Amino acid sequence: MPPTRMKAVIPAAGLGTRFLPATKAMPKEMLPVVDKPAIQYVVEEAAQAGIDDILVIIGRNKNAISNHFDSVPELEVKLKDKGDDERLRRVMASSDIADIHFVRQGEPRGLGHAVSRARAHVGDSPFAVMLGDDLIDERDPLLSTMIAEHERTGATIVALMEVDPDHIHMYGAAAVEMTENTDIVKVTGLVEKPKKEEAPSNLAIIGRYVLTPAVFDILERTQPGKGGEIQLTDALQELATAPDGPGVYGVVFRGRRYDTGDRVDYIKAIVQLAADREDLGPELRPWFKEFAATL
Repeated sequence: MPPTRMKAVIPAAGLGTRFLPATKAMPKEMLPVVDKPAIQYVVEEAAQAGIDDILVIIGRNKNAISNHFDSVPELEVKLKDKGDDERLRRVMASSDIADIHFVRQGEPRGLGHAVSRARAHVGDSPFAVMLGDDLIDERDPLLSTMIAEHERTGATIVALMEVDPDHIHMYGAAAVEMTENTDIVKVTGLVEKPKKEEAPSNLAIIGRYVLTPAVFDILERTQPGKGGEIQLTDALQELATAPDGPGVYGVVFRGRRYDTGDRVDYIKAIVQLAADREDLGPELRPWFKEFAATL
């Protein structure tokens, strides 16, 4: 458990246009990854790191998210009467993970704007931001490491991952200085979705942050950037270069990450997670080999 009670914020107000028409009426965060919606993996990750107070930033047509984390007495009674204890346990578990709150973003004006909507809830304390598109394998803890680094330095912490330089234009890229720990770097600058030849490194920001409350004042005066949106990266850039602040550090993640924000990567995530499951893997893995042989 972190020494201070940290809260987590999960922005979930995006339109999910890459998954249309599936997301016409269903939030993209509710798309199933094997047998759980993507957002449940993120909430479980927060709980595993000791966070039990979570704010989800939602938009229109996102009521399915709050419904998922509510109890459903009629379903629970039916499963109990049938003696279906395993499914009953899994249904009830989704309602007991954490204390979950919701606030509306209004119109989607970028990640920075979504984060700013959390100010009243998190107050003057540091908090985690967790993007629902990035699933971190529970066997490779990341958030707990980031929280520990924040407690050590008092700084803002971002998660970084080495990516193919040809793909850096899809991410925010970090300019860094090495520290004595090869997995911890000092961030000296950030560029949102740079061209390959303009990227300061191939270290990409992935969807985990531990932010200090100083970010809120910066976001209030941050002007819209690329795409007309208020970019969190712009605020992080100011924090990284402020001469009188604790700065920004990066935790370089070398574990298993599943990107569910892209259709192909979403399918890969399902295949990878299902293949590793004890209840599904033994039947699926031989079939994967047979299927691959037909391609």
